[in-house]
Amino acid sequence: MQHEPGARHHTPSRRAVLRRGVVVAGVIGAAALGGTAAVVLPTSGRRSEQARADRMPTGPHESGDVRWIPYLAEDFDRDAAHGSLLAVYPAMAQYTGIRDTSGKGLYHPDEVVSVHDSVLDLHLRSEGGQPLVATVLPAGYRSYAHQRVSIRYRADDAPGYKFVMILWPESGDWNDGEIDWPEGDLGGGVRPVSAVPGSYDTATGRMTFLPEDAPVLPGGQHDWHVATVEWTADAVRFWWDDRLVASTTGAVPTVPMRVTLQAETTIDDEQVPVESDGHVLVDWVVAYRQAG
Repeated sequence: MQHEPGARHHTPSRRAVLRRGVVVAGVIGAAALGGTAAVVLPTSGRRSEQARADRMPTGPHESGDVRWIPYLAEDFDRDAAHGSLLAVYPAMAQYTGIRDTSGKGLYHPDEVVSVHDSVLDLHLRSEGGQPLVATVLPAGYRSYAHQRVSIRYRADDAPGYKFVMILWPESGDWNDGEIDWPEGDLGGGVRPVSAVPGSYDTATGRMTFLPEDAPVLPGGQHDWHVATVEWTADAVRFWWDDRLVASTTGAVPTVPMRVTLQAETTIDDEQVPVESDGHVLVDWVVAYRQAG
């Protein structure tokens, strides 16, 4: 569970949001969770399995009776040295000079973000004891209600850091909701969640997230994986390497949202080890709006 720094309603108690999750078991099954469904996958062979869909999708996509039209298809085919991302990719956006969600990291894209070998490279580390982090908006501030977004990525083990792809409201108001997938500490599993719009509690500074007991997919993020979120008027669905792992009908945003790739420090009170150093590599990201 994550939100953008500086979000309306942000308070320190956000760090204390309950991060429950059921580790995926070694059997196939499903659990109904008050308007949610968490699909359970077998663990055998999952750690070393790579995404089957290693090439970036092109053209429209059909899913059930929904037709999706791409508005972003980025495979990072132009190199960009540190400090030159927006010069090479002017349609993108990034954060700079502010603290991340936990308050431990500093957004410093000129030292963190580069593009080489057809991957976006987010190099997380500390300089002079200060953890350096980055957030990239691959489609800039373009926002749509109802989207399908896929990302192919991998990440090193880097204690104290995490990665999440967020669909964040154009309004900047956390109470409008957010969708987080994939999300996980670097070296840990990943978990899908969506915030219930209108559930912000002023007393606790928290939102309600569904699925309530979202599955945690173990195995780390060392290998290449494809994570896909599909958000329609009726549900939010989450795929991992073309397998549906969870869905919710109880936490469905209604406002336009933008795609945010956020590599930050973990949401806890632990200090980031000064020797922690790792890369999040993004091979491609594709975002669709709903036709019609």
